[in-house]
Amino acid sequence: MNPTRDRLKWWLVGWLGKGLIDLICSTMRIRVIDFEKARAEVESRKFIFAFWHSRILMLSYLYKWLGAAILVSRSKDGEIIAQILKRQGHETIRGSTSRHGVRALARLIKTLKAEGCPGVVVPDGPRGPRFQVQSGVITLAQKTGYPIVPVSYSALRIKIFESWDRFVMPYPFTEGRVIYGTPILVPGEIDSDEEEAYRRKLEIELNQITKRVDRHYGHAIE
Repeated sequence: MNPTRDRLKWWLVGWLGKGLIDLICSTMRIRVIDFEKARAEVESRKFIFAFWHSRILMLSYLYKWLGAAILVSRSKDGEIIAQILKRQGHETIRGSTSRHGVRALARLIKTLKAEGCPGVVVPDGPRGPRFQVQSGVITLAQKTGYPIVPVSYSALRIKIFESWDRFVMPYPFTEGRVIYGTPILVPGEIDSDEEEAYRRKLEIELNQITKRVDRHYGHAIE
């Protein structure tokens, strides 16, 4: 493929994707739930956001000012997401908590420590299993000392895609809610059993807040 044409294609993908998200989310009435649980962590800017792959859209819009370092897979879908995130002002690090995980996590750890910026991990990406946390986010929290802030969202009128993650896209002009969970601080020295306990704790918290906000609007997304 022509390199210039390829760059132009992805440039257009990024701007069109960002424009679509802006168009949808700027028309919504969005309420924030339980932010006080995570206010100190978010205001410190030294934290790791964790949310499910299906809940990327609205959260990427609300936090486009954050300037976060975000782990994004090397897949084709990941390339689309990365291009949009770049246009929103974020730094993307390509890899995942499964494929090329060690190298990508090492780069993300280095970036967070050097720049003192927030991090973002989608712990069930890039290909699932859906709603199950992979252990990379626990390693990231352990090595950086950053607390993990679970967050999710739902909306009254949504389109649920028939994808592996059951991706959720709110409709324009609808009502939405962003919900925060209790931050999780992982100690610097833990054994494999403790790592699994923290992984499970995050998974339970993310599923609880996601189901809670979905139930508010009468959705049951399994």
